[in-house]
Amino acid sequence: MRKYIGDRDFYRRVAAVLMPILIQQVITSFVSLLDNIMVGQVGTEPMSGVAIVNQLFFVYYLCVIGGLSGAGILTAQFSGKGDREGIRHSVRVKLILGIGICLICAAVLLLFGDRLIQAFLHEGESGLDLEDTLHHAQDYLDVMLLQILPFMLSMLYASTLRETGETVLPMKAGLIAVFVNLVLNWFLIFGKLGFPRLGVVGAAVATVISRFTEMAIVVIWTHRHLDRFPFMRGVWSSLQVPGEVFRKVIILGMPLLFNELLWSGGMTVLNQCYSVRGLEVVSAMNIYITISDLFFSAFIATGNAISIMVGTLLGAGKLERAVDEDRKLIAFAIALSFVLGGCMALCAPLFPRLYNTVARVRELASEILLIGAMMMPLHAFANSCYFTLRSGGKTLITFLFDSGSVWLLSIPAAFLLAYRTQVPIVPMFAIVEGLNILKCAVGYLMVRRRRWVVNLVGRQA
Repeated sequence: MRKYIGDRDFYRRVAAVLMPILIQQVITSFVSLLDNIMVGQVGTEPMSGVAIVNQLFFVYYLCVIGGLSGAGILTAQFSGKGDREGIRHSVRVKLILGIGICLICAAVLLLFGDRLIQAFLHEGESGLDLEDTLHHAQDYLDVMLLQILPFMLSMLYASTLRETGETVLPMKAGLIAVFVNLVLNWFLIFGKLGFPRLGVVGAAVATVISRFTEMAIVVIWTHRHLDRFPFMRGVWSSLQVPGEVFRKVIILGMPLLFNELLWSGGMTVLNQCYSVRGLEVVSAMNIYITISDLFFSAFIATGNAISIMVGTLLGAGKLERAVDEDRKLIAFAIALSFVLGGCMALCAPLFPRLYNTVARVRELASEILLIGAMMMPLHAFANSCYFTLRSGGKTLITFLFDSGSVWLLSIPAAFLLAYRTQVPIVPMFAIVEGLNILKCAVGYLMVRRRRWVVNLVGRQA
């Protein structure tokens, strides 16, 4: 058992990295839940329209995270090595890649946004208004396009700070942003304290303002504390990057970028397959995603802890210690998943009642939440394997591992069930989610072979 359970010092170090990220993720997800409930009070059609657009932006968010993560692997290892100039170069590559992603995603949403929204609109059992849903989605999308750039810049600075050991400031900035978003939602969705009643447009305006708020905090605070972050001094004096560093980032980052693009796109395609069963399924899946994100925050935080702690040890040349701590972190994530899965199962019948929607949507959401709770250990293990492989720079393998499972297993199964059978949504969702056990088996073999145990930046200075 000592191989899987650490000592007090180990968990103290895990908490130091994990807790700020976890607190930020939990509060962000909780406020997103409140945000979602507020929109849900306007009606099922507005909630469905917002849910569809958020599915499209989900692809953009993960493209940004994936695009920055390749350089982030080097940032963590340069930090472990003590190479300030290396960190500067990796940050510059982040900006170049981030701007490119912003431009491409903005063009796609401007040119094809309406068609993408319409792909989710199907008649169901409850007689919901598809035209009204499309109208709300279009209004929401038009405003949300304004938050593309500030989101990317916030992620650039926040990820760099985390990779170099500063996890508290990104947490504080995120908390302030979600508080701003929550307050403005109350004002602008419902027209409180003299503000106009804007409905879903108000929700979009609140999100845009919160994104700019978060960006301003992390950028200004970082540059006013250059004594703590000397690697940021002169970082934007030039965008020149040595060819070797850029080559490494491309080799590491492109598989991550394409992975996040294909994985998030795959999740969107899955939800589109589910939507064939009717618009009420779109609303039910929106409730499931919003509530489950609150519980899955723990695995996002644990994954970040694996990237930071294991990546730093690999960069410092402490390979065997990296293997040992990674094994204990995976065991920790699995144990946590059983606790959180039980909590989510208990809450499954209760949360959907908070929404102002039809009874069928609440019923579907409760059943889907129960299935998600049962599948949580599979997601925890697969997520831990993914971040383990990524910490050692095995980004091509993670690309095949993560996106391959979605496009080769989940999507074909969902497509066949949706378009070639009359299987109801609940068993369809259970079958597709259950396929993750194959992904876990592959992840176990990849981690056990230890090909990810690599120092990418040379010996410690």
